[in-house]
Amino acid sequence: MEKEVKTTCPYCGVGCGVIATVDDNGAVAVRGDADHPANFGRLCSKGSALAETLDLDGRLLHPEIDGCQAGWDEALDLVAARFAETIAEHGPDSVAFYVSGQLLTEDYYVANKLMKGFVGSANIDTNSRLCMSSSVAGHRRAFGSDTVPGTYEDLELADLVVLTGSNLAWCHPVLYQRLAAAKAKRPGLKIVLIDPRRTMTADIADLHLAIRPDADVALFVGLFSHLVSSNAVDQNYVAAHTAGFGDTLLAAGGVSFDDVLERTGLPAMQLREFYRLFSTTEKVVTCYSQGVNQSSSGTDKVNAILNCHLATGRIGRPGMGPFSLTGQPNAMGGREVGGLANMLAAHMAIEDAGDRDRVQRFWRSPKIAEKPGLKAVDLFRAVADGRVKALWIMATNPVVSMPDADAVEAAIRACPFVVVSDILKETDTARHAHVLLPSLGWGEKSGTVTNSERRISRQRAFLAAPGEARADWWQLAEVGRRLGHTDAFAYEAPAAIFREHAALSAFENAGSRDFDIGAYADLALEDYDGLTPFQWPQRQGQKRAESRFFAAGNFYHADGRGRFVAVRPAETDRTNADYPFTLNTGRIRDQWHTMTRTGKSARLSAHIAEPFAELHPRDAMEIGVGNADLIEIESPEGKAFVRALITERQARGSIFAPMHWNDQFAAKARIDVLVPPITDRLSGQPASKNIAVAARKFKATHYAFAVSLAKPVDPDAAYWALAKAAGGWRLELAFAEPVDDWAGWCRRVLAIPQGVEPLGYADAQTGDIRLAFFDGPQLLAAFFLAREPVAVARNWAIAQLGADHANLRKRFALVAGRPGADKPDPGATVCSCFGVGVNQIVAAVRGGCHSVEAVGVALNAGTNCGSCRAEIRGIIDGCLAAAAE
Repeated sequence: MEKEVKTTCPYCGVGCGVIATVDDNGAVAVRGDADHPANFGRLCSKGSALAETLDLDGRLLHPEIDGCQAGWDEALDLVAARFAETIAEHGPDSVAFYVSGQLLTEDYYVANKLMKGFVGSANIDTNSRLCMSSSVAGHRRAFGSDTVPGTYEDLELADLVVLTGSNLAWCHPVLYQRLAAAKAKRPGLKIVLIDPRRTMTADIADLHLAIRPDADVALFVGLFSHLVSSNAVDQNYVAAHTAGFGDTLLAAGGVSFDDVLERTGLPAMQLREFYRLFSTTEKVVTCYSQGVNQSSSGTDKVNAILNCHLATGRIGRPGMGPFSLTGQPNAMGGREVGGLANMLAAHMAIEDAGDRDRVQRFWRSPKIAEKPGLKAVDLFRAVADGRVKALWIMATNPVVSMPDADAVEAAIRACPFVVVSDILKETDTARHAHVLLPSLGWGEKSGTVTNSERRISRQRAFLAAPGEARADWWQLAEVGRRLGHTDAFAYEAPAAIFREHAALSAFENAGSRDFDIGAYADLALEDYDGLTPFQWPQRQGQKRAESRFFAAGNFYHADGRGRFVAVRPAETDRTNADYPFTLNTGRIRDQWHTMTRTGKSARLSAHIAEPFAELHPRDAMEIGVGNADLIEIESPEGKAFVRALITERQARGSIFAPMHWNDQFAAKARIDVLVPPITDRLSGQPASKNIAVAARKFKATHYAFAVSLAKPVDPDAAYWALAKAAGGWRLELAFAEPVDDWAGWCRRVLAIPQGVEPLGYADAQTGDIRLAFFDGPQLLAAFFLAREPVAVARNWAIAQLGADHANLRKRFALVAGRPGADKPDPGATVCSCFGVGVNQIVAAVRGGCHSVEAVGVALNAGTNCGSCRAEIRGIIDGCLAAAAE
């Protein structure tokens, strides 16, 4: 009998509701939950493909000590003993936890309680430091608390939505869909996109401001001055509910309109239009994400934005307010429990003696951390220099995602004792663990997460725990018990942890703190199991309700007033003669973080299958790089090799590269190797959007493309990029020198059985080599080699893995790399949801489909998650423009 379970997506901070269906054979299907108020049934490409990522391939199923299988008692005894010994000899600050927004709130809570309340150190930080800690710091400066004032509904109620540092179409696709639908219904809704790159989000923007990197402070300081000079300031709100307006105005007076033009690089007409739109529109929402936060001036950027909303009183009312969009599914939940090194649980402040006393009394803990701990970058510096001697990493992969990633890897490798809790056995970080602990994954674990609009939702288990995998909270609680704190960590289920978390939020609160879910402090187990999504705060004795903050003031500073923060533009150009380009790192549509989950899906790898860098055509020409060439990107910290993607979407002098690829999927493409450990002085958030780099063509003697039924093993090539494909694997390659025996290379790397001889040819003049290996009618592998990037129809070649090749003519066609007339090449994948390629869309346009909707009717492309609609529209426009010439 089929089982349906309502749960929550484990990807971005939108927090979409998902319904997972498990049939009698154990097969899982997913669809959007139409009742969930975050997505109303919509899912993006990643959410739609969740069922494709649930296999046990590569899973860590048993505890390991030094690479050997161990029992849980042995492993946990060792963890507790080594941490206890280290603390006894070197003090509590000699140990640290590095945790993750992939954890559930219950996991996060126990980790924070153990470290801050019982070890007595605040050396617990999270990978959320890398994505939204500047927003936290900005909120606390302005509001006196880490409060997101508004709701997703505000995007649909606004008359102007400003998207700054946010590629909403690719990074928060369901919110993009909601916004696009609102604009289609109400065309008067204006959208301004502020981004150095013309991203796919620009498709729905009325105005795109291609700002210079890190010029946001200047832009919004200039806007603040314009609001004052155009009489758009809400004098009553400012007088009644804020402080610091005069000092902020004085600081803004030092930045003229011409200064803003020079710093931002924007045309005067565009800048005036943006300022006019903002000053004359009552209902304004400003959404900001990594492009704002991931900066050495990220906190000042946030406050420059908040200043403009405070000045106009456009906050906390329907369709108005600043909106921080978090990157991870539970970054907000981590903030609620004090997951950051400079916070305490329940939004209390570690620097406040009263808060420390309150939390210690509630926990009945023997000690409490008395000062902020080490933030992520400083934490790994402390690992490197020996101050931190025992490290526990949970649900994250810092060897790929941290700045100066090679130095981070070296620090972890040299650390005397490293514990890693993860679901996969082989990650770039797990390979350095002394103890590996198998955790539960999505679909197996149970708890809560909080999305960007303060909405708490349940993640529920619908799959049995594989092997000996256990919940992260259980692992932490077991170590807490072994450290002698049995009563404090006597949890039997996540519901008990959630009740304690809720009780602490209400403890001695009485409205003095924003985060309060005391209504759930006595939640029965069956009510926890059936918990439906709700927004905080939900105070004890109050009816469940949606909420916004600060429309009538009531900020969380001692005087109840919000704070204007005087900020000044910083120098933004870090380039020099040796490193003349500015690198901007980020995410792409169909991959997530370091690909440990999305890399399992062939569908999600079909759109973009290898690491790449976008650069402007003139920049490419000047460094001698052509389309599909490989480029080497270098910074003082390291080097990476990626494919060149030449596009006018990119500004001159700038390069964009995604951060997802790791050593399991590519040879040398960990892009955070290039990122220097420069951080915001207040938030500690790394500056991942403004990196000075050099770029040059990667010189290869040969390029190759291969498809294989078996997973390729250890490709010994200067460049390689591996991706899951329908029915097998695909592999891109480049060689710095020729191989003596290409067929032998294929046998070894592509796992060709002994006795299988290749069908193929070699062209001595061009240097082309084509090899195909068959087992009866089944294609085992095909290998295409050339002296230039290989011109083979990739999707067609992949499809041959599942084709019948009993016909000899079809085998020769494969070796030639030419699709037959009966099997046309679909082209590069545009729509991942339905596997629709660019050639199919072009054919539909030529057949009369001249709108995105018409292409959707003909091919289904763009009709599910909608993330590809901008790309489809670009193809249509290109075809129609070419036809008109």
